[in-house]
Amino acid sequence: MDSEPTHEGACLCGQTSWRIVGKPILSAYCHCTLCQRLTSSAFIHTMHFPDSAFSWTHDTQLRTEVYSVQTKLWKNRHRCTNCGAAVASYNAKENTWSVWGGQLARDENGKIKDWDYLKPTTHIFYGTRMLDIDDQLSKWEGFENESNRIA
Repeated sequence: MDSEPTHEGACLCGQTSWRIVGKPILSAYCHCTLCQRLTSSAFIHTMHFPDSAFSWTHDTQLRTEVYSVQTKLWKNRHRCTNCGAAVASYNAKENTWSVWGGQLARDENGKIKDWDYLKPTTHIFYGTRMLDIDDQLSKWEGFENESNRIA
């Protein structure tokens, strides 16, 4: 029997790291205003996984800084205490973890490993986008299949 693929990622300095197993529940470009403000970017590549698929891989003596924002108190966000990079978030309502595609492990050419398996399949919260994206992916007002499809 084949095992599920394993993918790893880490913060900018590499002190805080994680592993995910299997295919994401959601792999999307998120254009929500919260992601825009937290990252100072127009959008991010977010991937959501069940709780059982996520594990920390850094030294257990190291701790992440855990915080939440007022509008989503059920979502605990983790960042590296050394470089400050946000690395993952846990959603207590859904029992899921979210990680960002930019922190996935890369090959010797700088390409994200297993990109075809993990690449985004849609745009979410596209109604609050900061720029138009001309691609063939579906675009949703909120979450995919839970809101109005824009394009």
